[in-house]
Amino acid sequence: MAGSVIGTMLVRRWAIARGFVDQPGHRKIHQKPIALGGGIVIFWITMGPVAAVEVLAVLFHRYGIPGCIPESLVIHIPGLASRAVLVLVLFLGAAAMHILGLIDDRKHLGPWSKLVVQIGAAILLATAGEIRFDFFIPSTSIKVVLSVLWMVVILNAFNFLDNMDGLSAGIAAICAGMILTASYSSGQVFVSGLLVLLIGALLGFLVFNFAPAKIFMGDAGSLVVGLLIAVATIRTTYYQEQTQSGPWFAAFMPVVVLAIPLYDFTSVVILRLLQGKSPFVGDKQHFSHRLVNRGMTHRQAVLTIYLATAGTGLGATFLNQVRPVGAVLVLLQTFLIVLIIAILERDPKKNTLLNREQAE
Repeated sequence: MAGSVIGTMLVRRWAIARGFVDQPGHRKIHQKPIALGGGIVIFWITMGPVAAVEVLAVLFHRYGIPGCIPESLVIHIPGLASRAVLVLVLFLGAAAMHILGLIDDRKHLGPWSKLVVQIGAAILLATAGEIRFDFFIPSTSIKVVLSVLWMVVILNAFNFLDNMDGLSAGIAAICAGMILTASYSSGQVFVSGLLVLLIGALLGFLVFNFAPAKIFMGDAGSLVVGLLIAVATIRTTYYQEQTQSGPWFAAFMPVVVLAIPLYDFTSVVILRLLQGKSPFVGDKQHFSHRLVNRGMTHRQAVLTIYLATAGTGLGATFLNQVRPVGAVLVLLQTFLIVLIIAILERDPKKNTLLNREQAE
């Protein structure tokens, strides 16, 4: 986290000096230019140590382990070394999203060209990296298709959430924390380490990104964050089909943890399609904007979404410990939380009062 704080300070100064800023516009909520480049910090603080540790693990495994390495770490070196291809593909996929985001932050690429690159990166991860769902589905082809679809949806969901100060980074940190409980309890060192690094990078960045923001992550950050969250949800073990360990319904944990980002993504896409607009062209119809339109301040809207995400996520952490009736209650709780916020943001009486106040 400390490295993220220092890195964000340095990148912010560099971005302002180079004119790498987000200008205010018709659908922007800020009134003055804000530095971009937060995604640079998030990418390198997360993926830099992952790549460095993997290189060291491969070297130690091949040429011998120095005596100064603690025994508690030595036992994990063979496992880490065996994941060289996975780490390489993950690094390339995240780097592709990062570079794509940097170019888009500078030149504003078209949505369809971005989507092609996203799908290509997801296919690389699902095939060469074998990052794909492994339970309940017998066909490898179907696993690949579903995994690619999931990764593209989740990375765009967090990209969509990056519409208000501190929103995408905060929601990602909460979701990553919830997923970490499952990966840690399953003894998955690699996924847990990745999530810890991501959470640290996000929290350090949030020091400067929470309202009023001094720097934005841009697409260079939100696409990377979404991809890493998606990868973590796929690689985390919720249920081992071969040994039937744990309740099978624990596999629904990612959907429950990410219920709020998915709600925002789905509702915005539906609204835009109903209006005859492209689902990938930005506007001010996101969940956060709708809450602000109902009278909340930007901070109140962000904190409300934080709490809703934490509410669904906390329930998800118990899915691997409860019986079927308990799982039904967790899913029902998630549905009710989403329903409450849907009603809250569409209160007709509140909307009428706001319209009258604005008219006066």
